[in-house]
Amino acid sequence: MGKITLEFDSVEEAEDIRNALDGYKWKLTIWDLDQHLRNEMKFNNLSNEKYKAFEEIRKKIIAVLNDYQLHLD
Repeated sequence: MGKITLEFDSVEEAEDIRNALDGYKWKLTIWDLDQHLRNEMKFNNLSNEKYKAFEEIRKKIIAVLNDYQLHLD
């Protein structure tokens, strides 16, 4: 397994350090939200209105990820 070295110049860049280290947590958070919506749509008897709202939210999640050239797989 390879190594990656992150270098920051000052204590003021602590937030950048934390963001770099927590990237996977953000991915897991978005994945969990998407899976929650998917499961609600698939396994619960939602009203048509609620189903469409969840579907739109899932599409928006994917669109935003695509805008940043990210994906959940």
